[in-house]
Amino acid sequence: MAVSTAPTKASQRPQKVWKSPTEGQGRLAAMLVAPTMLVLLIVIGYPILAGIRQSLFFQSQQVDENGFIVEGDKFVGVDNYTAVFSGDTAKAFWNAFYNTTFFTVVTTALEVVLGVAMALIMNKAFAGRGVVRASILVPWAIPTVVSALLWRWIFDANGVANNVLGTQILWSTDGWQAKAAVIIADTWKTAPFIGLLVLAGLQVIPAEVYEAARIDGANAWKQFLHITLPLVRPALAIAVLFRMLDVLRMFDLPYVLIGRGKPSVETLSILAFLQTDNARFGPAAAYAVLLFVYLSIVAYAFVKLVGADLLGEARAKSKKPKGQRRIGRTVARGDTP
Repeated sequence: MAVSTAPTKASQRPQKVWKSPTEGQGRLAAMLVAPTMLVLLIVIGYPILAGIRQSLFFQSQQVDENGFIVEGDKFVGVDNYTAVFSGDTAKAFWNAFYNTTFFTVVTTALEVVLGVAMALIMNKAFAGRGVVRASILVPWAIPTVVSALLWRWIFDANGVANNVLGTQILWSTDGWQAKAAVIIADTWKTAPFIGLLVLAGLQVIPAEVYEAARIDGANAWKQFLHITLPLVRPALAIAVLFRMLDVLRMFDLPYVLIGRGKPSVETLSILAFLQTDNARFGPAAAYAVLLFVYLSIVAYAFVKLVGADLLGEARAKSKKPKGQRRIGRTVARGDTP
C-alpha cells in the first residue's frame, strides 16, 4: 500500500510565531529617548568632562627670552587635587566640607518636619484652603538671592530679629549666629518644596483607608505612622533626595546673607568660587570635581538606603521566564506543549 507523501493543507499553512506585547517597543523607546539623551550629553556631560580636564591644568604666567609675559595652561596632573589636602588649604577644605554636611543634615531634617506638617494642613478640607496653599508656597517661589537680601535686612543689627528677641546679636559676623541665620533662611524658603511634593503623595491615598482604620479604632497618630508615612514614602524620598543635593551645592544664600570671608558658613561651592575669582581655574575645577563626587556618593547611598531600586524592579517585572516564552510559541502553532 502506497503512502502519499504530498504535503497536506494544514502543513502548508504559515506558522504563527507568538510575539511578546513588549517586543519591538524597545527600539521605539530608544528613538524617543535619543533626543533627550543627546541634549543631556551636551548640557551635562560636556561640562563635566571639561571640568575634569580643567582640573588637570594650572594657569601660569611665564616670561619668555624677550621679557614678555606668556600666559597659558600648564599640565599638572593631580597636583591640584593633592594641594587641596595639604597645608592651610586642607584646613579650609575640611572646614567647608563640614559646613556643607552640617547644613545638609540640619536643614533637610527641619524641612522634612515642617514640610510634612504643611502638607497635612494643606490636605485638609477647610474654608480658605486655597489661600493657605498659596501663602505657604510663596517663600519657595521667591528667588534665593532675593530671599537672602530679605533675611539680611531681618538679621541686621537693628533689624526685626533683634527687636523681636530683644537682643543685639550680630548675625552677619562669623560664628554660630551666622550658621543659625543661614539655617533659618534656608528652612523658611525650601520647606514648602517638600510640602508640595508630600501633598501630591497625600492626595492619591484613598479616603477609604482612613475610614477603615478609624473603624478599627486607630487614632490620628497611629493612622499617621501606619498609613500616611508608608504610603507617602516614595514622594517623601524624592523630596529629601532633591533637597539634599540642592543643599550640598549651597552657594548663593550664605554668600549673600552673611558675605565672603566667613569660615563658619563657607561651603565647598564658595571655595570653588573664590578660586575662580582669583583666576585659579584649575584648583576651582578640582573643588568642583570633588563636590561632584561627593554629590554622587550621597545620592547613591541614599537611594540604596531607602531601597528605591526602581530600575531593578522594572527589569525584574519585564523579564519573562524562558519556559513561558517557549510554551507560548508552541501553543500559538497549535501543537501540544
